[in-house]
Amino acid sequence: MKIAGILAVWNLAFALGAFAQEEAPTFKMEVRSAFVWGEDVPGGAVSWTAQDPLTGVGILKLRYAGVEVSSRMGFEKIRSEQVQEFIAYTTTIANSTNTTLSIEYVGMTVDGHTVPPLSIIPASRALDLKRSKNQANIVEVEKLYCFRSGFLSDASFLPTNDQPSGLTVAPQHSLTVSSVIRDPRHYPILCSTEGCLPKGTIRYGIRVGSHDFVFIWPGRSIANCGK
Repeated sequence: MKIAGILAVWNLAFALGAFAQEEAPTFKMEVRSAFVWGEDVPGGAVSWTAQDPLTGVGILKLRYAGVEVSSRMGFEKIRSEQVQEFIAYTTTIANSTNTTLSIEYVGMTVDGHTVPPLSIIPASRALDLKRSKNQANIVEVEKLYCFRSGFLSDASFLPTNDQPSGLTVAPQHSLTVSSVIRDPRHYPILCSTEGCLPKGTIRYGIRVGSHDFVFIWPGRSIANCGK
């Protein structure tokens, strides 16, 4: 596929409120470089789609100045009778530079709506989840087939608040981090002869050092993790 591109200077601050489907969220301008998948320009990052040799699922990639960032995304329901879907994603940062780079979560939107990441708890704390008054913001990772199947990594998860993550990737090493959201829309799935897939567009950003790497996932390109 042909990839276009752009190097923008911004801070990926997603505006609250509703936006029309396919409409890009509002960004607050700040002195920071951001690279957007699919919007390459000379001197900026290069973006492309790779195919997983085992599953054939697409992997979005961005590369700039010795840093390569890869994105996988999947969706599923924990129970078939549920209306809402979970959207999970894994980001791998490969650092080929000679500098240790900090990693921070920037933000995510679903059709322009800002969506916070869910808190992840292990199965051993399932009782705590049942007792919690904040169940809507918590998920048991072992119940998500995206992770149990190995399609996405459960090695490390991004923080769910605005505090620094403390995550870094050393020179000549890589780091994989994941996150999960609950799709905020009612009936977010559209079924056709090609199957049932999320509608709209999902956007999220990861800050690596001083650069924001922004991935744009059309719903039809997201893998169905359901068994």
